[in-house]
Amino acid sequence: MKRPTARKLAIGAAFSVLCLAGNAEAKDPDVVALEARVAELEAMLRQLVDQQSKPAAPPVAAQPHAETAGASSSYKFGGYVKLDGMFSDYSGGDLTPGSAGTQFYIPGTIPVGGTPSEGPDLDVQGRETRINFRSDHVLGNGDRLGTYLEMDFFLSPGGDERVSNSFNPRLRHAFFKYNNWLFGQTWSTFQDVGALAENLDFIGPSEGTTFVRQAQVRYTNGPWEFAAENPESTITPFAGGSRIVADDGSVPDLVARYTAKLDNGYIKAAALVRQLNYKSGSVDDSEMAYGLSVSGKHKFGEDDLRWMATVGSGTGRYLGLNTSNAAVLDSNGSLNAIEQWGGFVSYRHFWDAKWRSNFTFSYLNNDNDIALTGTGVTKDVYSIHANLLFQPVEKMTVGGEILFAERTLETNASGDMTRLLLSAKYAF
Repeated sequence: MKRPTARKLAIGAAFSVLCLAGNAEAKDPDVVALEARVAELEAMLRQLVDQQSKPAAPPVAAQPHAETAGASSSYKFGGYVKLDGMFSDYSGGDLTPGSAGTQFYIPGTIPVGGTPSEGPDLDVQGRETRINFRSDHVLGNGDRLGTYLEMDFFLSPGGDERVSNSFNPRLRHAFFKYNNWLFGQTWSTFQDVGALAENLDFIGPSEGTTFVRQAQVRYTNGPWEFAAENPESTITPFAGGSRIVADDGSVPDLVARYTAKLDNGYIKAAALVRQLNYKSGSVDDSEMAYGLSVSGKHKFGEDDLRWMATVGSGTGRYLGLNTSNAAVLDSNGSLNAIEQWGGFVSYRHFWDAKWRSNFTFSYLNNDNDIALTGTGVTKDVYSIHANLLFQPVEKMTVGGEILFAERTLETNASGDMTRLLLSAKYAF
């Protein structure tokens, strides 16, 4: 049933009162009292009608809590899709189909001493394709918080080239930042990602660059960075043999890095100190190791020069994709750090707004004590890269690259690889 309005109620009440007042006039003694009562009721009804007709007051806006005032968040999904076609020819024997060295250039996998390839092997893949997700937050108190997660499909189990090529995702990065602190897995602080050459190969000058991703805690203060990172020792058995991966470390790898900004680029200097450990049966030994790396990037108009130089004793897996181990065991089971040095230089030239090229040279030398390592280990390795890239539209690149690399053992036997890469890539 529809509810009567205040105005209707007022009219009805007034009518009833007037009727009562008319009856009251018949009773002369009560007229004065009834008229006073009517006046009082009319005043009350007018007040009720006035309140009903007024617009409702707007609600009071809720005030933000002090901790959320000024807070903001942003989210971004990115990555790229890339197709690679690689024609590879080896002088020292073919690689196993689908193995790591067929996916991208790994210096230590260049075959030596085998039967030369009868012709180039073709591998076509989309495994470098990657996806990432990031979030950035400014908290109410002004603190900054960010997260980053990234995957690709290299070096992962699952999939084959017979039917579906269903390769499993591989974790690359997973970390968060809180103000000046970083927690999680990402590039080692000993590595300078900004100096990496622009090659179609996944890494390019692999033997001459530091290249490690691992779990760590990092603190940044202006140009300084300090990190404690996951330890891992790789060891050559006495007189040679299969690599020993000794997960025996109890002390994190420590890294300090300084960045000096220049008018046309920057220079970074990084220092690594770590403890190598090996425990097996009655053998229990440790050895201190160190590394120093200096790198930079410099612009010359549109062109730029990128470079890196690294030297160390026991750097091992940090340099050259673990072409050399960090240490070798002697006959008593004691660790002896292996010294090595390497570097690369790469020049990028823009022919015009859409065409550019990169020319890269890279080298690594390992100072092996062959009385301990034997002569089957890598003495040195180098590579030369040249490419031509075309950018038809923004974020899309197609091109070709020629790569020649040679690895020499302590026996002075050598093997080389010639690889032609054709690629198409779109970033999003």
